[in-house]
Amino acid sequence: MKIDNEIVDKIAHLARLEFENEAKVQIIKDMNNMLALVGKLDELDTSNVEPLIYMSDEVNVLREDEIKQEITQHEALKNAPAHDSDYFKVPKVIEK
Repeated sequence: MKIDNEIVDKIAHLARLEFENEAKVQIIKDMNNMLALVGKLDELDTSNVEPLIYMSDEVNVLREDEIKQEITQHEALKNAPAHDSDYFKVPKVIEK
């Protein structure tokens, strides 16, 4: 695959970017260099390499979920700038 003006224009449109001609020439050059670097991977013999599932052999140790009542509803509402008997009051942000 070769990067050209048409591809850069499509990518720029999707990213909502605008490039001047000098910048576009440099971007085309840089993107072609990136593709060439990735293309180097095709030269490697990976026939005896097993697919990598995890990046390391580390085991993720997670704690069990425990339901705790750290603070009561009444204590949480005491810190609220505006509340009624059960809920926080917030300004309306969505208009119908």
